[in-house]
Amino acid sequence: MDKFVITGCNKLYGSVDISGAKNSAVAILPAALMVSGICRIENVPDIQDVRVIFELIKHFGAKIAKIDAHTYDIDSTNLTYDAAPYELACKLRASYYFIGALLGRFNKAEVPMPGGCNFGVRPIDQHIKGFKLLGADVDLNHGVISAHADSLKGGNVFLDMVSVGATINIMISATRAEGITVIENAAKEPHVVDVANFLNSMGANIRGAGTDVIKIKGVQELHSGTYSIIPDQIEAGTFMIAASCVGGDVVIKNIIPRHLEPITAKLLETGTEVEEFDDSIRVRRLSTLTSTNVKTLVYPGFPTDLQPLATTLLTIAEGNSKVTESVWENRFQYIDELRRMGADINVEGKTANIKGVEQLMGTHVEATDLRAGAALVIAGLMAKGVTEVHNIIYIDRGYESIESKFNGLGANIVRMTDN
Repeated sequence: MDKFVITGCNKLYGSVDISGAKNSAVAILPAALMVSGICRIENVPDIQDVRVIFELIKHFGAKIAKIDAHTYDIDSTNLTYDAAPYELACKLRASYYFIGALLGRFNKAEVPMPGGCNFGVRPIDQHIKGFKLLGADVDLNHGVISAHADSLKGGNVFLDMVSVGATINIMISATRAEGITVIENAAKEPHVVDVANFLNSMGANIRGAGTDVIKIKGVQELHSGTYSIIPDQIEAGTFMIAASCVGGDVVIKNIIPRHLEPITAKLLETGTEVEEFDDSIRVRRLSTLTSTNVKTLVYPGFPTDLQPLATTLLTIAEGNSKVTESVWENRFQYIDELRRMGADINVEGKTANIKGVEQLMGTHVEATDLRAGAALVIAGLMAKGVTEVHNIIYIDRGYESIESKFNGLGANIVRMTDN
């Protein structure tokens, strides 16, 4: 297992290119199994979660050809049905998208309960509800989700809570269901729209993605095509917040500025300068940060995935700040690690009360999940002295060459074997 050794207090200057969206890729790649032909998918991020997805895809008989570092051909022409293997499915949360894809392709699926980051209970009851309303029988026995149907038929699905995963999963399975499916109270995140656009480019008939009502008219089959995944909103936000935390002048390239508006708004409140262009954004912080309050919400609100990074930013903002987590429970596990670095944070229920300090100090810390790991990397960049971030396997799940990208901006991060 590796660790990062970070020497802090180096300001960031230059530009960085953002990779394809992790949250899109881990849904689009399973959805490619719905296509009876070859999908060429571009802008695929080179991250651990994608590598696991590829292993699962190959398990079902699809052929994968690497065209270049971020482009792959997936040939699902001669797909064969099988249960998803536990040793792969348990490694990531997004393995549940294989339920929707296999149901759509074979009218049956058997997938172990997914794994991924552990920051609270994340039930899949809304997924199951949707599959049942499309005519599938679904059982959960001994940690394995089994679903089957004589044929999937369109239906009306009202989600009891806004769920990105359920919205995408139901949308995938409904693509080849007979008739019309309507998903109400649907999630509106950019990667929901991205998955819908991918399916439409392969012959699906999906309308309304990006609103709270999505309508899917089932088609008999999907055809071959080429699709490029959108830039990663969360990776872009990570570098935006890092530039504000550490100081300097950074241009973040290959982005969609509209997706970053909630982050831009909060950075402006702290006194950070943000300048938007067509497909890039410039972030400068030349003075002391000002305190503010952050509350996570479903899109287009402030994203929960950037909550740990926002908290890290506010540890050095003058005055008192509050960060409220309204999407996931138990997502403050990393707070103890920031306290070890000198942060003054008190957690009360779903709210972290933060009193800004002048300086964080380097020490040994441990990543508890993907985004908390990224937050600790940024904390190390801010801190005086040397910080060691352990358990970085979480970070590799969702960030492509994060240390190389930061070092290209003037940071000092070394990846080492953690003994």
